[in-house]
Amino acid sequence: MRMISPAITFDRLAYIGGLKEAGFDDEQARTQADALDAALRDSVATKADLRESELRLEAKIETTAANLRADIARWLIAAVIAIGGLILAAVKFIK
Repeated sequence: MRMISPAITFDRLAYIGGLKEAGFDDEQARTQADALDAALRDSVATKADLRESELRLEAKIETTAANLRADIARWLIAAVIAIGGLILAAVKFIK
């Protein structure tokens, strides 16, 4: 459930007044204002929304970076063991 942010300000009365001045009747103006108010609350991102998304993205990037570091460390350890085995096999073969 998404909370309606108080950061979005929409002056419904001023908007209704502007629509009435433009020739809309009261019912049309109020319906338009209600629709715009709902659309703004449901679809406009606030600074808080953007910050929350940024924090989630940063956390995801950090997790991915940590996983990559762990994968690289495993590959390096496996490579060192494999090279060590090859060196030991070569030493035994030479003797």
